Amino acid sequence: MNKIRNFSIVAHVDHGKSTLADRLLEVTGTVPKDKLKPQLLDSLALERERGITIKLAPVRMNYTLSAIPYTLNLIDTPGHVDFSYEVSRSLVAVEGAVLLVDATQGIQAQTLSHGLAALEQNLVLIPVINKIDLPNADITKTKHQLVSTFGFLEEDILLVSGKTGTGVEGLLKAIIGRIPPPKSAGVKLFQPGGGNVKESLRALVFDSFFDPFKGVVTQVRVFDGEVPEVGAKIKFLGTGAVGEVLEKGYFSPQLVATQSLRSGEIGYIATGIKEADLVHVGDTITDLESRDIEPLPGYKEVKPMVYVGLYPIEQSEINTLKDTLNKFKLTDPAFSFVPEHSLALGAGFRCGFLGLLHAEVVQQRLSEEFNLDLLATTPSVGYQVSGQTITNPADLPRAENITDLQEPWVDLKVFTPQQFLGGIMDLLSDKRGIFKNQTYFGSQVELLYEMPLAEMITDFYDKLKSCSSGFASLDWDFLEFREAEAARVDILVGGEKVDALSTIVYKRSAESVGRKLVEKLKEVLPRQNFAIAIQATIGGSIIARETISPFRKDVTEKLYGGDRTRKDKLLEKQKKGKKKMKMIGKVEIPQEAFLSILKS
Repeated sequence: MNKIRNFSIVAHVDHGKSTLADRLLEVTGTVPKDKLKPQLLDSLALERERGITIKLAPVRMNYTLSAIPYTLNLIDTPGHVDFSYEVSRSLVAVEGAVLLVDATQGIQAQTLSHGLAALEQNLVLIPVINKIDLPNADITKTKHQLVSTFGFLEEDILLVSGKTGTGVEGLLKAIIGRIPPPKSAGVKLFQPGGGNVKESLRALVFDSFFDPFKGVVTQVRVFDGEVPEVGAKIKFLGTGAVGEVLEKGYFSPQLVATQSLRSGEIGYIATGIKEADLVHVGDTITDLESRDIEPLPGYKEVKPMVYVGLYPIEQSEINTLKDTLNKFKLTDPAFSFVPEHSLALGAGFRCGFLGLLHAEVVQQRLSEEFNLDLLATTPSVGYQVSGQTITNPADLPRAENITDLQEPWVDLKVFTPQQFLGGIMDLLSDKRGIFKNQTYFGSQVELLYEMPLAEMITDFYDKLKSCSSGFASLDWDFLEFREAEAARVDILVGGEKVDALSTIVYKRSAESVGRKLVEKLKEVLPRQNFAIAIQATIGGSIIARETISPFRKDVTEKLYGGDRTRKDKLLEKQKKGKKKMKMIGKVEIPQEAFLSILKS
């Protein structure tokens, strides 16, 4: 174990983590130059399309220093706040972290957040300034920020360029020299069948995915003992599930089978388990024969902050959707779902996400990777009424019955250059933000605010980037539930409530939201042979209304001559027919109309 180093790369989004990982793979010879491509560890097509890391990615590298071969286990991590759970899981599996800072942008929100998280885990931090080859790199200012913010010594800060490879050899030497080798926790020993005493296996599951042939493949950090030989039984201490070692190995970055996977190493175990919900991240894997084994601490259960209803376009595909979501949850443990039923859309699932980008990415992955055609409802946050959490706006009591509605508030941290301070503070004030403090880091300012989460899931992030020319960054944490001045806006089409379009909004903006919804519905709903009233209501009060005019047929077209009474009789007969049609006719809202309004 003295020749093993386990580490992660953590940074704010777009500070060059994946590019630096490419250079590490190149310098260590893990991937031949002719097979090396940009963002190699970003294996998802969506990651390449968006240019951001979404999933943590482990890889084993071999590097020789002073004629001594070392094994370096790297876990590349995302930088966006919505994927911070991926970062927290990777930090538990390593002993050190490379804290990467862009020389052109300096310390930003997630730099601080991930750096503090690593220090809380007692990890060794190696400060690294990246992109030093760019003409607008301000190395002196960035060094000063690292020293004043984290207390690093200036001589400990490394300078690299992930693009050109400058300084990468020095970084590898620092990783070997500064990060300590893994240590065994010294768990209880057991004696299988009266044979030789050996150390019990304890391996932490930090990620997993589903393989149709191998079942659930767990990505693990082995803390104690050794993964048994192929064919041996293993068990999960948390769920009690029993699996079989079909294959074990490491990431290079593709799966490479190996004969041994020992304490201190990071690798994978193919378990043969076909039921995806039997395997959870944070669980501890051990030998089947082990007794009284203390499980590893695992992870805190993550709580979703944004909720979206996902429904299949064809109701016959509901079981396929359920199976797919179970398998998808293996690759994204921050995602959660429960069944729900809508009168308008049928059976579906209420899904929980860590933020809007997380929700958007998951929907796109379900569409592209699993070929699912889904309908998504408007994003909402979870409210509390009488101690119960309401995640679906349609489940909220009518306005006159709400006694103690509470909404989630968050601690918000915004990093921005000083010149954009005024516009950002105006935006936060418009979003019901409460100013708490501001701290200066050279030319950068950190603003601390408290703000309702509901204000963040609309257009907040886009407006923040707009008023800061893209330079501002944010981080947030759940604070508490507070009393809310909110109301449920219902949409009625032809007198029938469309539950999928119900939404909870701030009372002062309820009328404008209701008006926008009915105007949009008027545009997308097809006309009928009778007039259709579209209404937005709060409780029993109508706050907005639009009417779709009916098709008109000239029933007097064939009349020639005669007095006026002949036309009047035909028009009166048509009027009665339309009235009857309206009473018995049911307005069917086509899926295209739902898609159009929910996307808007």
